[in-house]
Amino acid sequence: MKTFPAKIGRWLAELILVFIGAYAAFWLSNYQQHQQQATQRDHILASLAQELEAGIQGTRDDGARFDREARDFEAAVANGERPPLHRFVFTTDYNPGDIAALLQAGGIELLQVKTLTTLRNFETVVRWGLSRMAHDQKLSDELIAPALGSDPSVFYDESGRKLRERFDFYVEAMRDRAEFFKELQQKQAELLNEIKSERQRR
Repeated sequence: MKTFPAKIGRWLAELILVFIGAYAAFWLSNYQQHQQQATQRDHILASLAQELEAGIQGTRDDGARFDREARDFEAAVANGERPPLHRFVFTTDYNPGDIAALLQAGGIELLQVKTLTTLRNFETVVRWGLSRMAHDQKLSDELIAPALGSDPSVFYDESGRKLRERFDFYVEAMRDRAEFFKELQQKQAELLNEIKSERQRR
């Protein structure tokens, strides 16, 4: 017959085993949840990095081309030439909802503050640039498009070395476009570096 102390000892042992089992199950659940979050976080970062790597070279090339076009146009006008003006046509597949969807999918909880700040800075540049491009395209449609095919004198003043006042936005618009792509490429590189750093820190 077991003594009372022996029963207490067995009861305590069983209690400890139950506690250990419950704690192990809780720890395993937390570990699995942490691993799931880490996997989700890495998938988000990898997706962002892939998109940025694919876009940086194209942005750099476009920025260099637009900068060259602006400088060539200004140099031609300064030399007394009358280079033709063209409509501004700017299209993009950028959708601000893509970033919002990514953050709502867990990005806000999973990404580090510095990465989120860099992402928002990048998005600010994109929104500003697209707004400016839309403005320039509207002016182009209203002022330049109706005069296309006309004699160059329609666009240039009597000296032939300067655009008429109503068309002088053209050079500034060309500069804006080049500057936008230059700044966009810089922000893309900053965001890509921050994403790579966060992945390494994890």
